[in-house]
Amino acid sequence: MSLCVNLVLITVIYGFLGIASACSKGQCKLLDECSSDGDCEAGLYCFACPQGFSGSRCVRSTVTNPFKLLNNSLPFNKYTFLTTHNAYAIDGYPLHTPVPRVTFNNQEDMIAAQLNNGVRALMLDTYDFHGGVWMCHSFGGKCYDFTAFGPAIDYLKAVEAFLSANPEEIITIILEDYVGPNGLTKVFTDAGLMKYWFPVSKMPKNGGDWPLVSDMVANNKRLLVFTSIKSKEASERIAYQWNYMVENQYGDGGMKAGSCPNRAESSSLADKTKSLVLVNYFRSDPIKLETCVDNSGNLINMLQTCHAAAGNRWANFVAVDYYKRSEGGGSFQAVDTLNGKLLCGCNDVHACVPGSAAGACTT
Repeated sequence: MSLCVNLVLITVIYGFLGIASACSKGQCKLLDECSSDGDCEAGLYCFACPQGFSGSRCVRSTVTNPFKLLNNSLPFNKYTFLTTHNAYAIDGYPLHTPVPRVTFNNQEDMIAAQLNNGVRALMLDTYDFHGGVWMCHSFGGKCYDFTAFGPAIDYLKAVEAFLSANPEEIITIILEDYVGPNGLTKVFTDAGLMKYWFPVSKMPKNGGDWPLVSDMVANNKRLLVFTSIKSKEASERIAYQWNYMVENQYGDGGMKAGSCPNRAESSSLADKTKSLVLVNYFRSDPIKLETCVDNSGNLINMLQTCHAAAGNRWANFVAVDYYKRSEGGGSFQAVDTLNGKLLCGCNDVHACVPGSAAGACTT
């Protein structure tokens, strides 16, 4: 029976049996009916997805940390990390310009909350603007007051605070980069992040394995930064994304069932000279109410499709909009599934038997 069918059956079972008796005060389980976040068990929150179920139910709010559940002793490319697309474009983000913001949002939580909930990779768009580096949506390739969110330093300081408080965690930042020479180097330095910077010289070429996570942690080189500008790898030692990573088409072009084409800048997903695989699954124009369905069974199906397209390689990064919205497990379960596949060949990381060889599953 396929993974997707299993997930559907689980959802149906919970739907008909899981709410047989009322629950509250932190006792409600996955997909139990709820009236507030306080009703749900740890790791769940109370959410309404009218497209997927009636009323409000307890759904997942955090990723399982594979480093803590199993180990951090494998190469970095043997794990999967939840990734927030346009992580900076946050609902209600404070205005930093004199005019109202007129652009779309992609996330609901501030960077600190995203990281605390298990997000480990941030996709950010950086521009030269108002004398500094800003996070911004472009309009005609330029940042404007009505499309700008805020100075990059504010977001990067939140990353530094998380890395400082969580010395065994690794963060990846993937930049759509419109910043001139040395602008990024300055803002990352000003944010206090250079001490965590993973050096380009240690990044594998020709599809080799990355260093062990445990070694990256021991050496405190826990921040990976990729740029979309090729020349910056030589000039500023910022890794050029397409030297190390393949990526499927973003937006609507990457949401066609049964198809997983590469984006134009990326080599073929099957190019194994690049050892990291990123799968995008989000709409060209984000529709907040639809993401709870997008991030659930449809996402799982696409990850299976992209696995085949990538030469039977599971994704290392899964990029979504509104990452907490789902019909139950959502993007969190997707990442748990992929870590199970990568770490032990099981359908869920919770099924991996600690210390056992691949294929040793509890269920």
